[in-house]
Amino acid sequence: MEDKRWRWIAITAVAPIAWGSTYVVTRNLLPPESPLWGGVLRALPAGLIVLAAARVLPRGSWWWRSLLLGTLNVGGFFVLVYVAGQRLPSGLAATLMSTSAACMLLFAWLMLGRRPRAAAVAGAGIGLVGVGVMLGVDLSGVDPWGVAASLGAMVASSVGFVLTAKWGAAVPALPMTAWQLVAGSAVLLPVAVAVEGAPPVLTAGSAAGFAYVALVATALAYAAWFAGLRHLTPGAVGIIGLLNPVTGVALGVLVAGEAIGPAQAVGVALVLAGVVLGALPARVGGPTESARWNETVGSTK
Repeated sequence: MEDKRWRWIAITAVAPIAWGSTYVVTRNLLPPESPLWGGVLRALPAGLIVLAAARVLPRGSWWWRSLLLGTLNVGGFFVLVYVAGQRLPSGLAATLMSTSAACMLLFAWLMLGRRPRAAAVAGAGIGLVGVGVMLGVDLSGVDPWGVAASLGAMVASSVGFVLTAKWGAAVPALPMTAWQLVAGSAVLLPVAVAVEGAPPVLTAGSAAGFAYVALVATALAYAAWFAGLRHLTPGAVGIIGLLNPVTGVALGVLVAGEAIGPAQAVGVALVLAGVVLGALPARVGGPTESARWNETVGSTK
């Protein structure tokens, strides 16, 4: 049973690692002047490809659920992240977004009555400290609207992921991924047209970059993330998400030749320790975490 748990942890970890790799790809290959169109070109092709593979359309209540979840997790999330990225230093924006680990624990408790384990709370806390140490936080000239947008993106995605876990226990990962990506793209597209006008002209390099972020950092990553939400608690999945900034720092060093100082090394170690602590199984002899989670989800349907 625990072997299966660690397997799902490894599958879930694909998502934040892939998301962390988008920093290097975006910086080096994608056009910086069209971030909203970048979100559309990232999410819509990925959603259509996964939908073609899944061959399942939403039914009944899943039409409005897909629209709501797609707005929270994809469309609205991308818009708020864009605003935050324009108004905040990247380190501060990433640090605020990393609080989703604790936020998912809280919302799972408030919305589903799922009390977090002490190890999960400790792991989230250690991981958040590590992110803060690793990225650094520059509070000079902080834009309150940027902070509001970053926190809004974090809250929206945290609520969306908890609702995905609650509603989607019986929905396979591929249809869940396709429905949300397509619905989120439908929300994001008119915003991109209104704010940025026509889509950007792609070069060979930017086309390759969009192919990567669409296929790997979106289609594969969201499918792995939603699979994790079916088999692990939202709190555990949120803590695994702390691997995102670690990946960004690691690839910055390995690919872009960025220097890593003692503070970043300590921060990375703290994040990894927090992830391991938060992923530890429940006490031996009691019901497994997945069993207790399935029981909680079943009682809230």
